Parts: sequence; structure tokens; C-alpha cells
Amino acid sequence: MPAPATPRATARLQFHKDFPLDAAVALVPYYQKLGISHLYASPILKARPGSTHGYDIVDPNRINPELGGEEALGRLVDALRAHGMGLILDIVPNHMGVGGADNGWWLDVLEWGPKSPFAQFFDIDWNPPDPELTDRMLAPFLGAPYGTVLESGDLALHFEPESGKIYAEYFEHRFPIAPPTYATLLSATGEAMLTGLAQTFRALSASEDRDAARAAASLALDMLARHAATPEGRAQIDAAIAAHDPRDEAGRARLHALLEQQHYRLAWWRAATDEINWRRFFDVTSLGGLQVERPGVFEATHALILSLYADGLIDGVRVDHVDGLADPRAYCRKLRRRLQGLESRRPEGSPKGEPVLLVEKILAPHEKLRRDWMVDGTTGYNFMDEVSAVLHDPDGAEPLAALWHAQTGRPADFGEEAREARRQILRYNLASELNGTAAALRRVAARDLATRDFTLTAIRRALTEVLVHFPAYRSYVGMAGRNEADRRLLDWAMAGARRTVRATERPLLDLLDSWLGGDPPRHLPHEQRRERYRAAVRFQQLSAPVAAKSVEDTAFYRYGRLISRNEVGSEPSHFAITPAAFHATCRERAKFFPREMLATATHDHKRGEDTRARLAVLSELPEEWAATLNRWTRLNTVLKKEVDGEPAPDATDEIMLYQSMIGAWPLDLDPADDAGVEALVKRLAAWQEKALREGKRRSEWAVPNEAYETACRDFITAVLDPSRPSRLRDEVAGLVRRLSPAGACNGLAQTLIRCTAPGIPDLYQGTEFWDFSLVDPDNRRPVDFAAREAALDAGEAPAALLPHWMDGRVKAAVIARALALRQRQPALFAEGDYLPIEAEGPMAAHVLAFARHLDGRAAVTVVTRLPARMLGEDGLPLVPAAAWEGTTLPLPAPLAGLGFGDALGGPAPEAGAALSVGALLGRLPVALLSAE
Repeated sequence: MPAPATPRATARLQFHKDFPLDAAVALVPYYQKLGISHLYASPILKARPGSTHGYDIVDPNRINPELGGEEALGRLVDALRAHGMGLILDIVPNHMGVGGADNGWWLDVLEWGPKSPFAQFFDIDWNPPDPELTDRMLAPFLGAPYGTVLESGDLALHFEPESGKIYAEYFEHRFPIAPPTYATLLSATGEAMLTGLAQTFRALSASEDRDAARAAASLALDMLARHAATPEGRAQIDAAIAAHDPRDEAGRARLHALLEQQHYRLAWWRAATDEINWRRFFDVTSLGGLQVERPGVFEATHALILSLYADGLIDGVRVDHVDGLADPRAYCRKLRRRLQGLESRRPEGSPKGEPVLLVEKILAPHEKLRRDWMVDGTTGYNFMDEVSAVLHDPDGAEPLAALWHAQTGRPADFGEEAREARRQILRYNLASELNGTAAALRRVAARDLATRDFTLTAIRRALTEVLVHFPAYRSYVGMAGRNEADRRLLDWAMAGARRTVRATERPLLDLLDSWLGGDPPRHLPHEQRRERYRAAVRFQQLSAPVAAKSVEDTAFYRYGRLISRNEVGSEPSHFAITPAAFHATCRERAKFFPREMLATATHDHKRGEDTRARLAVLSELPEEWAATLNRWTRLNTVLKKEVDGEPAPDATDEIMLYQSMIGAWPLDLDPADDAGVEALVKRLAAWQEKALREGKRRSEWAVPNEAYETACRDFITAVLDPSRPSRLRDEVAGLVRRLSPAGACNGLAQTLIRCTAPGIPDLYQGTEFWDFSLVDPDNRRPVDFAAREAALDAGEAPAALLPHWMDGRVKAAVIARALALRQRQPALFAEGDYLPIEAEGPMAAHVLAFARHLDGRAAVTVVTRLPARMLGEDGLPLVPAAAWEGTTLPLPAPLAGLGFGDALGGPAPEAGAALSVGALLGRLPVALLSAE
């Protein structure tokens, strides 16, 4: 039986050399039994050797040999098909791995510059403001300033006798020498034979025809290779290479002169911040942006992906970083149509129907995914935010913000923190990209006599303020200008910019508003239209990385009101949402994006789904957390060191550390277990190093503050030192014991909601059990699949496992039972209505319930909400049945008269117009009823 066209549930697996495709083959029976219909694979195309994530693809037309290549993919697909399952593939259209020596397209661009057939594949500005980079690209891959590297001898020429090619090598990086410039190199020694060859290469520069020049170069290189095949010829070439040895002054001068003739300018990696003239993925210089909007680039980068779909090896794709593309709408629509057009070629046994097309997209709280993109939805960051927000207590928002501000002196408002981070990112990390966008807008200004006096510097200042206040990742302005949603985003940004820009430059904001889509480019003459549209695209491709780098990768590590709300896809200033708001998002998803992915953990999350669920309990106990925090900070002051005249760690980093400590503390960790605590300390230290550098306050990746980082690392060890008279280790463990039962309630609630809400539930690898992970690489640790398989095979009901809740099997059992119901009733969950159920009675605020309904069949989900003050004294994650007395769930009219059974293995509820919450949640903190 083929896999369903609409996935019932997916399981995300992270492939790398230590977990290749064949490793997943053995897991297929387990996932099939669990109720998973599709594996959801991290990128599997050929990536940089040793890649642990696969997003640094260097050859999009090969399956990564480190993962087992095409043969291993075939074995995995055969296993999936034999079990009625499918495969969804994560693809990366925005960028490739560059630098190094393994991306043939990139090396060709370095070798031939604008004449390379791949020059338009990468998003390179061949005519930037810096005249030294005209028809050249900055190559900022050196570990020190260029002159220092040249003198060190680490950058040197090498000859490849098989091909006749000469290149400069710097550690793992290869920089090809342009064939016309071989003339200079081969003439260095005055050897007659080499001088003759040099003339052959010199003639190449006279050719204007690209193909003719490459053909002639191939012949010249072949001549050089044949010459090198003789001992005398090889000795002559070696002598020419030696004449460019940077270890002596003359050789260094020759090498420098040769490198200055190339289509690239070698530079220190730090120069990328200010001068790079090609688009990167965020500020990662090892990832170069692609122009996938060009038809030739699309075909070249998608040929294998489309072939995999046509051959029935994959059943859909997840598009990484869709906001990095020039025109996400056009790309997604094109990809949808291309996949649809291959449907007839798919072999027997492949799922029939619409291919799955999901996009990785961060939505602002007020933002909706555009419905005209022809996609099935996002990969679930928005759902992850919504389900977390409804499990946080809104009453905790203000006292926790006041506590944070009082302890640290930092803003209580996250928005203020984010705006400051945006300014810093634009000033330092993305200054090149800002300069490039400003230059594009300056070209627009120069076209009109009325605007040509607006300088590049003034445009950059005004543009900065627009980006600082931009309220989403990006807009989607095209040739036709803005739609209403884009207009609102730009109006918001311009209004904010007018408050903070210099008064003399407010008129410039009106021009920027016009240039960025307010005046549709399609009404302009051709050249102006092209420049205006290009400037708008540059702006949109800049606003997305500005948002990501400043919010997720900076402000999230500076703002610690409650770090469970500092998660990818979340807006920390939106602390909590009501059940009514949650129901509204689910109904909208059921109507417009019923095949959207539902995630609660991903390879990119800042902390695990159950780490967040445990920390959410603090939103219910702000006074208790304040008392604990005041005590801990007072007791631990003596453990701090002074670095640069300030305590280390300072209050900001200290408080975020405590939250991470209690969030990641394993349930089975005894405070007397020194080895276990030491393992936790190592995990916390790794998290802390990343947090300090991402936060960019007192350390950063570019220039790590080793003294501060060491003091912070020592602080963790000292806090948890068992010999301390305060025995704080025991206090931390005690607080974890206090929070964990309520945290487990939250964890089971979000698990069941994910499995039954509108959309496709996604299970991140290993999260069948409790997930107390921190940010990567902690969330990518090896998974004990054998333990999870054993729990599934035992088949115990969740209620029977609740007394042993700390081992995580109860969570796995809830997942298995819920997915089994989805498997029995696929249409109900794929197409069914979403019906909110409003509780009545004294504890109504502590219940979240909804139903799925279709043609007389129904499923009812009921979960405990905000349980911290309601739990019993037995240490179980369970509110006593008596506490629910008087609280009921009146059934909506479509459910009247249906007979319900308990899908989680408990007794059937009593029939009636309303359900007793105490009866439903008296054995488990969650319930799933079914009328089949």
C-alpha cells in the first residue's frame, strides 16, 4: 500500500556521516508502527565534507557520498515503500557552500570572473561602489590581513600536472589562477619553452567570445600538462612556481602581482563585514547566495530534486530559508507546477496526488502566510510559538518583566532590546549588505535630477532606521508594487523610522517609501524599472537576515524575562495567548493550510520542547521565582570574578544561566551524582559559550573575550560544587523537582495538541521521550532508538505509565495512541472541522479542549493548562479529580449523540450533553476521545 499523499505524521531525521541513510533503514519499521507516514530528511545532496547539517551543499546534482550516495537512498526508499511510507526532503535553494576547494561552480567563477558560465549563478555585484572590485569579487577567506598571510608563506602556488592548472592554496581554500594570467607566471624565469607557452596563454585575453576563450584555454592547459609530463618540462614549471615563493621578497612581489590580476581580491575574513560584494547566507561567508530566480540557475540546482520526485524517491520538499530568495512567491509557484507536471512519470507504488511543498518561514505575530504562494504551509515554527504561548500564564508577564529589569537594568520591553540589536547588526555584522543595498538605492536616486543630491551616506542612515523598525522578516514587493499586507509593513517601518531618523532626512524616507514599492516599478522605463526592482529586492533580501541575526541570534540571548519564550518563530514580547486566540489560529489553519507542518522541536530550536514546557511553569509562579532568584544571586555573588572592571558573569548572563540550568536538568539526575552533574555542566558550558557570543555584549564569535568566558564557565562549576556550604546544587535539584510535574503536564499537553490539531504533526528525532535539550549541537545528540522501540513494543497504556512518568515512556505512549487514531481516521484529521470546546465551571481557565469532526466521526482533545497550583502532593503530573469538581465541557451541537471511546486506553466517558473534566483528566493530564 503506497504512502498517503497527505502525510499523517512526519519524523525529522538529521543525516550526517555518523548517521547515514542506511542508519534510517533499520528505523523504518519502528516509525511505521509508531504511526509515522513520512520521514522528513535533512538535506542529503553533496555537502562540504564532514558537514553535520547538510545546508552547505557544494554539488546539487549528487546524493552526498558521506551519507551513502544514491544506492543508500534507494535502499531507504525501498524500505519506506515496503512499509507504506514516504519521504520529504529538505532542500536549499538560497545558497551553497563556497570557499574551500570542493564547489566546482564557485571555483569556475573565481577562475573566469564575469565570463564564467556560473557568474550569474551566484548573487555577485560585479560593479560595486569600490572601483577596485569592478569585475572582481572579494574573497575574504584569509585568517589574517593579506600582507601578513603573504609574508607567512601559508598562501602559495601549486601546479596540478594532470590538468595543467595552477592555483593558489591557503589551507583548505583553493584560488584558481585565470588562464590568461598564466602568461605572467610562465615568463618569470625566462625559459624559452615556457615563454612560448606564455604567448599561447596571453592570446586568451584578446578573445571576447566566452566559449572560444574557454576552448582555447583548454587547449593551452593541455599543452602545459603535456610539457609537464617530461622531466625537463616539469622542472621548468616548478622553477616558475618557485619564482613566486612568498618566503622571499622577490617571490612575494611576483605572487602579489599575479594575484592582483585575478578575478578576486584575497582579503582577511573580517573585511567581509564592510566590503563583500556578493550575497551571503546571513553573515556566513562560507555560504554564498544563489540567484535561483534565473531560469538556468533553477534548472541546474533543481535537476536532481525534480528527478528524485519524478522517479518516486521523494514525495515532497521543505524549502529552506524561503525569505532569502529574490521572489519567494514566483519560486514556490514555479516549483509547485514543476512537481505537479512530473506526477504522470512517478512509478507504481508512489503516492498519488499533490506533492508536499512546505516553506521554512518565520511569521511575525500579526503576519499571515501568503495564500497565493501555492504552498501547503510553513514547517511549523508558528505552531510551536502558539502552543507554547497558550501554556504560559499571561498574569506572569508583567511581574517577570519587572523582575528582569530590576535585576539587570536591561529593558523590560523586548522590542527595545531587539531594536538596539538591529542597529548593532547593521553596524557590524551586515554592514556590507547594508552598503550594497544603499548603493542600489543610490543608483535609483542618481537617475533623477530631483533626487541625485541625496548621498550614499544619507541613504544608508535613513535605510538603517527603516530596517531597525521593520516589523517582520520581509515584504514581497514585485514589479506591480505592494499589496495591502506589504503596504502595512512598510507603513509601520516608515512610521518608526520617522521617530528616530534625523529631522533633515525625513523627506528621504518618503523617497525610500516610493522606491521600495510605493511607486510600482512596472510603470517606469526599462532601465529605471530594472534598477528600482533590483533595489527593492536587495532591501527585502537584507531585511530577512537583519531580523534573524538581531532577534533570534542576538536579542534572544540578551533578554531573559523567561527564556522559554525566546524561541525560533516566537516574539518574546507576546508572552502568552488565550485559548480563544489559539482556537482562532487552528481554525484558520484548518481552512487555509490543512497540510501545514506542526512542530514543537526542530534542529534549529533554542531549547527542547520539554525544556520550554518546564520553564513555562515559572510564568505561574513569578513570586516564587523572584524569591529563588534573589537568594541565588545573593549567595553566588562571591563566586564571580572581575573582568574589565565588571562582574563575570554579569546579572544578564547569570539569570539566563539559572533558567537554562533548571530547564535542562535531567529528571533522573540525583544532585549527589557527581558524574551526572559534571555532564550537565559540560552541556551548560557549551550552551553558555554560544549564548555569550551570540549575545554580542561582552564576547562575540569574531573576537571571543576569553577572560569573560572562562570566568563564566568557572562560575557554573562553582555554583554546582558539592562542597559549598550553601549546597546550592541541592536547591537547584529541589526547584527542578518542584517544577517538573507541572512541566510534564505542559509537555504532554503540547504533545497531544500537536498530534490532533489541524496540520501534519512532526516528530523531531528522539523527542518521543522527554526533550530537555539546549541549542545545537546539544539538540542533535545521538538518540537511543532501542529504548524507544522497546517502549513502543511494550504497548502499555499512558495511564499505566504515569507513575513512572520521569522515564518518558508516558509521552511516547501518548504519541503512539494519538497517531494510531490518526491512522485509523486519516480523513477526520486531514479534512475535519475544528470545533473549539469552551469549559464551564470554577477551573475552566485550566482546560484547553477542541474537537475534530467529519461526517459523524469525531475526536475530542482535552488537556490540562496552567497546572502548577493545582497538582496533588504525590509528585505526579496530575491534577486530582476532585480539584475539577463542577468543571465541565459542554459538547458542540455537531457532537451531540455521538458515543465516545477513550483513544488513550482508558474507560469510555459517560454519555451526555457535557463531559466531566474530572472524569476525563482524573487518570492522565490529557485525554483523547474518539467517535469512530
